[in-house]
Amino acid sequence: MSEVNENKLNKAELTGTAAEPAGAGAAGEPGAVKSESGAAETGAQTKKRGGKARVAALVVALLILTAGVIYVLDLLLRPKYMGDVTEGALTAEYYNAYGDHDVLFVGDCEVYENFSTVQLWREFGINSFIRGGAQQLTWQSYYLLEDALRYETPDVVVFNVLALMYNEPQNEAYNRMALDGMRWSQTKWNAIQASMCEDESMVDYIFPILRYHSRWNELTSEDFRYWFKKDTISYNGYYLRTEILPAGEMPPARPLTDPNFGDYAMAYLDLMTELCQEKGIHLVLIKSPSLYPHWYEEWDQQISEYADAHGLLYINMLDIAEDQVGVDYSLDTYDGGLHMNVTGAEKCASYLGKVLVEKYGLTDHRSDAKMSAYWDEVGARYDEAKNAG
Repeated sequence: MSEVNENKLNKAELTGTAAEPAGAGAAGEPGAVKSESGAAETGAQTKKRGGKARVAALVVALLILTAGVIYVLDLLLRPKYMGDVTEGALTAEYYNAYGDHDVLFVGDCEVYENFSTVQLWREFGINSFIRGGAQQLTWQSYYLLEDALRYETPDVVVFNVLALMYNEPQNEAYNRMALDGMRWSQTKWNAIQASMCEDESMVDYIFPILRYHSRWNELTSEDFRYWFKKDTISYNGYYLRTEILPAGEMPPARPLTDPNFGDYAMAYLDLMTELCQEKGIHLVLIKSPSLYPHWYEEWDQQISEYADAHGLLYINMLDIAEDQVGVDYSLDTYDGGLHMNVTGAEKCASYLGKVLVEKYGLTDHRSDAKMSAYWDEVGARYDEAKNAG
């Protein structure tokens, strides 16, 4: 080998650029790039790969933007429950309440209109919340309780038994008022499954815009005002009314075709009883002092027997409304005896609070500075609404 060729060979070995065997092809072509795997990649291939990455990023961005637009439109089209029908706003307000509660109420309008949570606080230092809704069915009360127990364990749960009169789903509008405000969880899924009427579907609950997309021509200034933020309607779940409409003559009671509560409703009362026992919670059954719908003796006897069999406290406040609770049906109701106004709700709370403190030794939290500050704020709103009426 000549000296010149030997020098060339040594230089090639040192720089790693020794000549490729014949047929090596593109690896030795100008512009070739070695990939991490050692395979050669041309500039065109690199450019193509970068283009695909940009397209993928653009698709992801468009999907995120589309989802955001749909979400914002969904918020606009949903009913706000800030006008004449505000009960649909009550369920969601639970999540903003302060502290663990001593007492949780679950049930229909006979709890959220008939018991003043502010009175329970002011008189006994009881931190309470009412998870109630219009025509709230027994299984809905059960799942709202189950949902609440994801966050806290109260000392006492109070369930109003009138809801046992319903043994099957009733109405989509009431279902929506009770369930739309729940946070998503397996519990909410189960509540919807238990509550849906025949013409409802789960997908409409998962994507409310599918149910409410036709509200475009019904939108009002209220929808835009409460698009992203709503007012607080209740006072820890209590729905305050100040009007006075004395009780009059009630419609006659219809004969019962079957004096027994339905199996479906009673199965959920059993589940509620079992859940409270598992958690060490005292379950109290009550019948509020509302005069209508009619409360039958046969129903009262069933609840008395159920309470005795399961070691529960049952209070029929309808029977003792005037002589022990102090209700005056000429002054303490706002709709002719169906529900209490604020003075009636305060009397009901005073009576029930005394019973609960004496029987279960509930703690008086009025010396708790933070909790007192919270209730001072709730109470200020309460007094303003009460005095304005």
